[in-house]
Amino acid sequence: MNAQKGNSIFSIAVIVAALGYFVDIYDLLLFGIIRIPSLRSLGLSEQEIMVKGEVILQWQMWGLLIGGIFAGVIGDKKGRLSVLFGSIILYSIANIANGFVETIDQYKWIRFIAGLGLAGELGAGITLVSELTPKEKRGIATSMVAGIGLTGAVVAFIMKENFDWRTCYFIGGGLGLLLLVLRISVFESGMFNEVKKKNIKRGNFLMLFTNWDRFKRYLCGILIGLPTWFVIGVLVTFSSEFAKQFGITEKIDPGKSIMYAYAAISIGDILIGFVSQWFKSRKKALFLFYGITIVFMILYFTTQWEGSAANMYWICAGLGFGTGFWAIFVTMGAEQFGTNLRATAATTIPNMVRGMLAIFILPLFQWLRNMDGVGYIKGGIYTGIIIMVISVIAAAATKETFHKDLNFLEEDDILP
Repeated sequence: MNAQKGNSIFSIAVIVAALGYFVDIYDLLLFGIIRIPSLRSLGLSEQEIMVKGEVILQWQMWGLLIGGIFAGVIGDKKGRLSVLFGSIILYSIANIANGFVETIDQYKWIRFIAGLGLAGELGAGITLVSELTPKEKRGIATSMVAGIGLTGAVVAFIMKENFDWRTCYFIGGGLGLLLLVLRISVFESGMFNEVKKKNIKRGNFLMLFTNWDRFKRYLCGILIGLPTWFVIGVLVTFSSEFAKQFGITEKIDPGKSIMYAYAAISIGDILIGFVSQWFKSRKKALFLFYGITIVFMILYFTTQWEGSAANMYWICAGLGFGTGFWAIFVTMGAEQFGTNLRATAATTIPNMVRGMLAIFILPLFQWLRNMDGVGYIKGGIYTGIIIMVISVIAAAATKETFHKDLNFLEEDDILP
């Protein structure tokens, strides 16, 4: 009976976490999907759409970075469910407000606030599922959460094709508020409830930096995820701009590129859980998907000169499949840290990666493409090479966590 109850709690947690991530991805990717029509309706020129679009995207990513820190700390201090409830309320209200924007300043501030809310969804959900799941099934469970959740981007594109961009934001906010009702059925993590009874520091963000081994785990946890947001934030989101540089005469819809990429990412994210299970290794599965990503990056930059829209969309799908390691990457982040610091790490790590788009990936791409003799295409190539080298080195330095028992704590110590 107890086993049946445990399985029921686990199943509910997976379903609700997956639906939460579905709404999270819908809202997170919606701006990229409706960027052009929404900014055009506000009276921006084509050049302004590219420049202001990058600015708004960076503001959203700054919100995710900052929000991830607060959400992680709250998750370890007050509980995983506190984050799941608070985040969904904030980003649902922000997305409803987004439907009323009239200026670029309003747009970027509301996307920043939405980012603050969106930051807590995935890390808290993966932490909760990881702690409620037997270690033998952990990789598959978290992959199902991500795989189902990532289809939110496909639904966002379908909404964009059938509704005005303002209505798309209203739908996102409404979905979030509906999900809030489902959250009532989710139980708190037993591991967290046990730690809460102990006199030990929880959710101390600075602990990630006061011990060399812990800092290395944290830094590598962030760096292994960089390819995902180089692919989505640069190659896919700005696929129409790249298409012009490649000499593709057909119109490219970035929203459709994102839809193709995320449909493939969801397949990859489900598959990588089983690959990890087969290899009995998170790292081997990660390196396999790195290889797939590199292959499609090469195809992106070598096969599209005077190509077609269909080719662009299918290559974006290949890139998406290759970067379908988001679930394993976040799971590895959760598995690296003790229960008293797990939500802080697992929530901040993916949001640091998202924030890296604003503070490292886009600025690096902009700097490189503006250098004499480089330009847009070579700038993308050089950025991709740098990102992949960093991530491969970080993955090689990361410890295997496949068989790791999560019932442990992080000691409060300081660097000598």
